[in-house]
Amino acid sequence: MEAPVKVIEKKATFKRSKKRTVNWTPWVFVTPHLVIFSLFFLVPILYGIYISFTSWDLVGKPDFVGLANYKEILWQKDSSFYTQFHNGLKNTFIFVLLSVPSCIIIPLLLASALNAKPRFHKLFQSIFYMPTLFSISAVVIIWTLMFNVNQGPINNLLGKSILWTGSQPYAWATLVIVTVWWGIGGNMIIYQAALNGIPKDYYEAADVDGANAIQKFFKITLPSIRGQILYTVVITTIAQFNVYGQPLMLTAGGPTDSTRVLLMDIQQNAFGSGQSIAGIASAMAFILGLCIMVVSLIQFLFLRNRD
Repeated sequence: MEAPVKVIEKKATFKRSKKRTVNWTPWVFVTPHLVIFSLFFLVPILYGIYISFTSWDLVGKPDFVGLANYKEILWQKDSSFYTQFHNGLKNTFIFVLLSVPSCIIIPLLLASALNAKPRFHKLFQSIFYMPTLFSISAVVIIWTLMFNVNQGPINNLLGKSILWTGSQPYAWATLVIVTVWWGIGGNMIIYQAALNGIPKDYYEAADVDGANAIQKFFKITLPSIRGQILYTVVITTIAQFNVYGQPLMLTAGGPTDSTRVLLMDIQQNAFGSGQSIAGIASAMAFILGLCIMVVSLIQFLFLRNRD
């Protein structure tokens, strides 16, 4: 009777030792990312939120002021920071509403056209993707020459002398055109990869049923790449909320600050000439971050797959 008892005890001991074994391999791969994420993303965000509740000039010690910064930019209409914040946030939303649909629809149409494998489709794919590789400085220089009042080819082609970057609504049109041209390639490549993954049987069955190209696009193509569209919509929206280089270098804020976005005011208050007002700038940045989170969540809820 003792032998079976010993066998049972050995099995129990083996099970306990097996449970105590920890597989450290996943942590070896995840830890570097967690360290980098914490140092360069999580810690700056938390510190920025703390600074938004202080009065700080980037030199001395931050003085805690509670919600004073938020009250000033949200409700004190006699404050210049109130005007900056509301004008900048309004212009940021205008830019997002104008640019995001174009940055989604145009790459999708181009990807669909290239997916049909026309002649020289590889060449056109390279041409459409190439602007993505340029820096914002190079992009602005190119389009400043294109939109030049006197020597610009666009005005010469139209036979007019439009001040594209210095008058409205042309300043907004200029920003949208430049942004779409610059970022069209990234979303197009994502859509092309998604389109290549759609089974050809779906389209063959649609041909048997007599569906035309438009019906196949809306009934097969769009539902099949809904996940990729959701991803590009959210990522593109976040990117456009963080717009800075185009309005700064191309329109310089536009006439009467009509294209001056919120990030320009945040940068000016925190790191511009004169005394830094880092607390106000951090409060503006935090509210902008909340707006991005809310808009992205709404997009996700409306565009996610529903069973």
